[in-house]
Amino acid sequence: MGIIDIAREYAARAGAENIDEIEMDIGCLTTVDMDAFEFAWRQGVKQTILQGADKKINRIKGKATCMDCDAAFTVENVFDACPVCGGHLVNITEGKELRVRCLTVA
Repeated sequence: MGIIDIAREYAARAGAENIDEIEMDIGCLTTVDMDAFEFAWRQGVKQTILQGADKKINRIKGKATCMDCDAAFTVENVFDACPVCGGHLVNITEGKELRVRCLTVA
């Protein structure tokens, strides 16, 4: 519902009545279940400014930096250890995004 609110706000600022396309970034390390998201999306956009809009989702892969040895590496889970030193103190740098990247309005 927050995405719909963001879309409404920015469409109003642009003086638009319809949104043709919405592009979102959703990180692979978020807790978003994509099947549940799709179901909620179909139900949530009914009779809103997003009904009929094309939806594009960019899945952002997880990346981290080890805070012990400064190695940069990809991660599939937030608790993955550093592949270089085995440390678990890591800084997640990508993959937790959940944002609206772009709206195309008419």
